[in-house]
Amino acid sequence: MALTSLPNLLTLSRILAIPVVIATFYVEGDFARWFGCALFTAAALTDWLDGHVARRWSQQSELGRFLDPIADKLLVAATLLMLTATLRLPAGALLPALVILCREILVSGLREYLAELRVGLPVSKLAKWKTAIQMTAIGFLIVGDAGPALLPVPEIGGTLLWVAGLLTLVTGYDYLRAGLAHMNRAPPPRQGKPQHLA
Repeated sequence: MALTSLPNLLTLSRILAIPVVIATFYVEGDFARWFGCALFTAAALTDWLDGHVARRWSQQSELGRFLDPIADKLLVAATLLMLTATLRLPAGALLPALVILCREILVSGLREYLAELRVGLPVSKLAKWKTAIQMTAIGFLIVGDAGPALLPVPEIGGTLLWVAGLLTLVTGYDYLRAGLAHMNRAPPPRQGKPQHLA
């Protein structure tokens, strides 16, 4: 039931879209860039849609809570790496891309640790804005030089990625501060409890 619910199917579709988005980087021509952008945008929109449907239809599940953040991070990380590898990422935008990837790892680690304490790490409104700007930036960068000649598409994408990178620092700090507060209140681990290995 949980796997075949609509919210989880939307999340799975986001994961399944990743190799297709990656494949468009290996195809020459403007159509491939626009198709990759359209597919990436559609996948990014399912991030909002699956949560909306889950709440509206009361179909929230542990599987969905597990898969949803993983799908987002895989989509963003894979696309940023491909943009870098194919030199579509402006040199000046490499730093915010690195910040975004490091923040995703940080938040994932925090969520894993806090899950053991049965503490949730809710997504803030600022983090949602960060995600929206980040996804928009990546969409512009996927299109790149295939965009309208009168519009500096790569530069717009790079600028938006910087905005997302700055918001990433702020939201990452907020999450870290919230996580540390719970860590300081957490009881010491019991003897004999298995430790996680990196």
